[in-house]
Amino acid sequence: MDTEIVSTNFDEIRPLNNSEVKDAIESLIANKEFERALRYIKPNLEWEKFAAAMRACKTKEEFKTTLSYDAVMTVAKNTTFSLTISGRSRLPKDKSACTFISNHRDIVLDASFLNVMLYDVGYGLTQVAIGDNLLIRPWIETLVRLNNSFIVKRGVSVRQKLEASKTLSAYIHHAIREVKESVWIAQREGRAKDSDDRTQGSVLKMLSIGGDKGNLLSNLMELNIVPVAISYEIDPCDYLKAKEFQQKRDNPDFVKCQHDDLLSMETGILNNKGRVHFTITSPINPYLAELDPEMEKNELVGKVASIIDREIYKNYRFYPCNYVAYDWLYGSSRFQSHYGLADKKRFGEYIDGQLAKIVIPDKDEAFLRRKLLEMYSNPLKNYLTTL
Repeated sequence: MDTEIVSTNFDEIRPLNNSEVKDAIESLIANKEFERALRYIKPNLEWEKFAAAMRACKTKEEFKTTLSYDAVMTVAKNTTFSLTISGRSRLPKDKSACTFISNHRDIVLDASFLNVMLYDVGYGLTQVAIGDNLLIRPWIETLVRLNNSFIVKRGVSVRQKLEASKTLSAYIHHAIREVKESVWIAQREGRAKDSDDRTQGSVLKMLSIGGDKGNLLSNLMELNIVPVAISYEIDPCDYLKAKEFQQKRDNPDFVKCQHDDLLSMETGILNNKGRVHFTITSPINPYLAELDPEMEKNELVGKVASIIDREIYKNYRFYPCNYVAYDWLYGSSRFQSHYGLADKKRFGEYIDGQLAKIVIPDKDEAFLRRKLLEMYSNPLKNYLTTL
């Protein structure tokens, strides 16, 4: 669906309207940084031919389903062994709008991969929540808004944060209720760097405040939340995440710079991910309907978060590396039937190679190795809690 957003209340965060597409495309074509970024993905790109294809796009829908789709599938072809989706039968038969909430592995590709697969199965593309901390260059903001993304303001003061949350929540409800387009949002602010995926209560509180149904539970039910479980066989950013764990351990005041975010985006997009699988889980409204709306707010938020987490945990897909990492981390042989000697050798060499990439003062290799093993074993550990 390609519905114009009439309201001007959301101008600072909304995707572009179709009336703004032409100027946005011209600004991107004129931007050399945008061209250089594209050549990372498509080294043999014929720029003039590509610019003509961009100009042929008159709407966001045309841009997304041709050029953006092609770019994402090029990344998948070059950096994954397979990209698959299951649970399609759980999608609403009438294609009604949903709020997809997923665990978060990759800054850019989680939502991008989900969108191309939803498009392939005939469901349609979603609007995507993206943090303003990633809009490192003006052309990046133009591109993501052209791709039907909306902006989550993170670099605001405590005083401004509530107002920003109200606007964001109102926009998401507007997208679901009025524009009738689905939305994707991560279950937490930023990635779970140790893959211990847990829905943040603050995200659910934000989602609830923009509704007009009178209470938190009804406002969340209006969004038709569908959890999505994302499983990457290999996380190309794992060594960067491990490095950050030690940096924060050694200096509690450590804060990543823009270059770090840019490196994470590039590394996640361009490097090997092995097998990647997305599972559409059950819509949670039937579970929410069983909760007591008069429950104390924080307890209620905790219950909703647990429901989302359970659906994600139950629907991970596991690979030999997850089982090897669990047994190594916990000194067990519990899952030895799920891997062979070749799997252990391959994963051990991979971990050694990732550790070698980490350059840091007072490098604590034992600590870094443990963090890498946690990243690959935590999804399995959480799955076991659902049995």
